Amino acid sequence: MENLKKKLSKGEEIVKNENSKTRTFVGIPNIIMTIILVFFSLLSIYIVFLSPFDTRINRASFVGMIVACIYLLYPVSQKIEKRINHIPVYDLILAILSLICYGYFVFNCRYIIDVGMRLTPLMMYIGGLGVILTLEACRRATGIPIVIVASFFIIYGLMNNSLKRVIYDLFYTTEGVIGTPIRACTAFISLFVIFGAFLERTGISDFFINLANSIAGHSVGGPAKVAVISSALCGMVSGSSVGNTVTTGAITIPLMKKNGYKPEFAGAVEAAASTGGQIMPPIMGAAAFLMIEYTNKEYSFIALRACLPALLYFAGIFISVHLEARKLGLKGIPKSELPKFKDVIKSWYLVLPLVTLTYLIIKSTMAKAALIAILVAIALSVVRDMFLDYNGKEIISEKKKAKLLVITQTTPTLIIKSLAAGAKSVISVGIACSVAGIIACIITTTGIGTELVSAIVGLSKGNILIGMFLTMITCIILGMGVPTTANYVIMATTCAPILIGMNMNAFAAHMFVFYFGIVADITPPVALAAYAGSAIANASPIKTAINATLLAIAAFIVPYIFGLNPAMLFIDTNPIEVIVIIITSLVGIFGVSAGIRGFIIRHMNPLERILIIISGLLLIYPGIITDVIGLVTIAALVAIQNKTKKKILI
Repeated sequence: MENLKKKLSKGEEIVKNENSKTRTFVGIPNIIMTIILVFFSLLSIYIVFLSPFDTRINRASFVGMIVACIYLLYPVSQKIEKRINHIPVYDLILAILSLICYGYFVFNCRYIIDVGMRLTPLMMYIGGLGVILTLEACRRATGIPIVIVASFFIIYGLMNNSLKRVIYDLFYTTEGVIGTPIRACTAFISLFVIFGAFLERTGISDFFINLANSIAGHSVGGPAKVAVISSALCGMVSGSSVGNTVTTGAITIPLMKKNGYKPEFAGAVEAAASTGGQIMPPIMGAAAFLMIEYTNKEYSFIALRACLPALLYFAGIFISVHLEARKLGLKGIPKSELPKFKDVIKSWYLVLPLVTLTYLIIKSTMAKAALIAILVAIALSVVRDMFLDYNGKEIISEKKKAKLLVITQTTPTLIIKSLAAGAKSVISVGIACSVAGIIACIITTTGIGTELVSAIVGLSKGNILIGMFLTMITCIILGMGVPTTANYVIMATTCAPILIGMNMNAFAAHMFVFYFGIVADITPPVALAAYAGSAIANASPIKTAINATLLAIAAFIVPYIFGLNPAMLFIDTNPIEVIVIIITSLVGIFGVSAGIRGFIIRHMNPLERILIIISGLLLIYPGIITDVIGLVTIAALVAIQNKTKKKILI
């Protein structure tokens, strides 16, 4: 248990290093920066619940604060030596200019609406500068790939429209920097991100990691299974591939290597499992919330239908690491080195905010659900510190008065730190949403989306499978280094309509592009989550990415299945069919995983591997005939392996 706590501390250090691209502040400058960040979080909450102003004013205020904060937090280049409490004068000027540009929009909103496209020279300068400042802020916070994509679209826009029209569309309408993605961000994404910051400070991540260790740590290949379980659980909270990788990976990757897994495999397991956090209900990633805007579906509808694909995703990884451990003859972690389940489960109350959120998402509005869940997280932290120790044991009454004094001092600190941390996360998500709005605006106003539709339809010749394949390639290419939120916006406005036009179910089409935008985080050559895992594992980034892609094979197969038959998404089906689909899909993903690993009871020959992969695919695809063929073939292959094995390993 003590070793696990040390590894948790190491995980916090790695997360700190991962976030080190921001400037560091101490003393009074830190207080000032914290106040700014807390103000931004409170502004986000105010916009959702109390703001009486026009939505354009709210969105412009939101984006203006994001851009200004980025210039205060992020240096112009990571190669420049970072100095504590140092913000260059030019960044202060850029922050002020950002506030001026968006402030002009806020304080002249009615005039801007009345003027329309009759922009004055001043409005041209302010609008153009505002777009440029937003792009540069995005480059600093999320990287250059998305800026390159956005710049390409802007140049294309200028080739088809006047400069005045482009500036007007991008800055002064609700289609550009304050477009649909920012509407979703201000309406509920920001609240969910802030909730995640509060939830992390209740200790739920530590609880999930301890729980995973107590359940699976001692089994064959235990550390890898812990990585899968803990990443799935923590991913519900973070919704970030890289963040989840460095948090849980700091603990699981060294343990996997010590257990006997190759470094590139250990890093890949964590990266693949952590990437699945963005498809894991109930919180999922920010892109899932944008799906509300583009599909006109309730979030509860989306989260429910994401359950089976997410289950198959993690089941595939879990089965793969189990088979790999069997193949290598690996053992688990000695029980003496693991936390006991009966001790860990005493902290069950830590999941109450998450349970509250899930319940209220169904019963109430998303914004109210997030706010109430935040309040529950705060109350939980207070009650835990006042009456319980870490393991949920009641503190004796003599200590309660002393604890009460501590609570009155620590609770405001917890709230302030959570609001500040939440603001930092909202900033990175919000700026990606703003630039995604730029891309979506150009696609809409120039008709390039229609041209892309025609190109893909022409290449596919109306064949839905070819159309899906071309869409997958497009999603992965655009997703290389581009935040999932931006990738989804681009694909939702271009490729999803293509699939819908080919008679794919509309929701299934959006889930299809959503999935392939996410797996870009582990797909070579630019695989951010895999590279984060390889850094911790001291392994080859490319080898880690390739292994992660193979482990996450379900994410490449399942979208094709629900694209062709939306029954997997619980659409146009009944409860009995759902049960059958779940069982056959799990057996099917076992077959596919076994074929990729080349092992069940003994090593498989090439023919056996091909047969079991095909059988697995037949089972994953909903249908009685395919299910029967798949089940019979897999059962026969397992029987043959059992009969011809030299030594029983299971």
